[in-house]
Amino acid sequence: MPDKTSIEAIARKKGGGGFSRAWIWVAAAVVVAGGAWYWFGQDNETRDVRYMTQPAAINDIIVTVTATGTVEPINTVEISSELSGTVRAVNADYNDEVKTGDVLATLDTDKLEANVEHATASVTAAKANLVEAEVTLEEKKNAYDRAVQLSEQGISSQETLLANKAGYERAVATLDTAKANVKVAEADLRLARTDLDKACICSPIDGIVLDRAVEVGQIVAASLSAPVLFTLAEDLTHMNLTVDIDEADIGQVGVGNSATFTVEAYQGQDFEAEITQLRFAPETVDGVVTYKGILDVTNENLLLRPGMTATAEITVAELNNVLTVPNAALRFAPPVQRDDASGGSSGLLGMLMPRRPGGGSSAGGGAPDADGMRSIWVLRDGEPVEAKVRTGASDGSHTQIVEGGLSEGDPVITSMDSGQ
Repeated sequence: MPDKTSIEAIARKKGGGGFSRAWIWVAAAVVVAGGAWYWFGQDNETRDVRYMTQPAAINDIIVTVTATGTVEPINTVEISSELSGTVRAVNADYNDEVKTGDVLATLDTDKLEANVEHATASVTAAKANLVEAEVTLEEKKNAYDRAVQLSEQGISSQETLLANKAGYERAVATLDTAKANVKVAEADLRLARTDLDKACICSPIDGIVLDRAVEVGQIVAASLSAPVLFTLAEDLTHMNLTVDIDEADIGQVGVGNSATFTVEAYQGQDFEAEITQLRFAPETVDGVVTYKGILDVTNENLLLRPGMTATAEITVAELNNVLTVPNAALRFAPPVQRDDASGGSSGLLGMLMPRRPGGGSSAGGGAPDADGMRSIWVLRDGEPVEAKVRTGASDGSHTQIVEGGLSEGDPVITSMDSGQ
């Protein structure tokens, strides 16, 4: 279709004579005819606009917060050895269920048993020395008492009295030393027996063996660092789901909220949980701030395993029998006409071929105004009519209408089809 520039070019080429003016009129007629066809054809299409509606309805709104995390045992215990030595036996393996006190592994005890025997003998010797010290004390006491009597009668010299007194006092000190040596020997014996007991690596809890990192014949060097030999999980029939809750949602979540979650291993199956703890400590990853939420999980069938990734839907609010509209209705706005100042066609071509009706841009979705009211559009007598409403909670697909010019059954517009 020729435009203004092409028409002027034709005029310059042909010159200013009558023949050129005839060509100009012919070209203008063609442009006008094309514009008329464009105008009326597009106008007919505009009249074919169809509005898609859904009725405002009474529904239940369940507001949820989505969070992801991992399934973990309530209590995990890493078992090490305080002693160095060679592993003599391993009695537990992966997935074994154990009770408190069960022997998981033992170290070689030859040296430890010898230490116990040595300590036992030391206790016996210390007690014998104690008896000897008691007898000596009794002997020295009697000698000192006789020296005192003889000195009073003037039979014994003062030097003899002082010697007997010193002997008696030395006997008292020797007895105290013997008593202390007995205590030291008994403490050494208890220490040796404790080391012997620790050679038995036993389970401190009732649980299941998650990991085993020890073999028969392995040398354990506890003096360098305490090696982890077994990892136990306590009672996998009750577990925790630890999730990361976004800072934008943490204000809605509270202890006691119920939740459901899914794991990749059992797609389509929902597991139930309940929030038991919300931690105050923040965690920031790539600029995103989250807070840990702990959910209690029942795992009687042992379907869930430690470390499984889960996606939880936490129920934070339930509204029953409230007026709702589809969320699409809050985003819809009918098209508005733009004038030339806002970007319409101008010049000769714009005069000959004006924009078609309804061809302007659409108004933005119903953002709240200063009073918190939003616009939705209701179809009345085939025409969209604006209604101001105040919205409430949303479940992602429907939104509660708290107040405004809307009633149950009103056909709210969700989209339009221009028929093009």
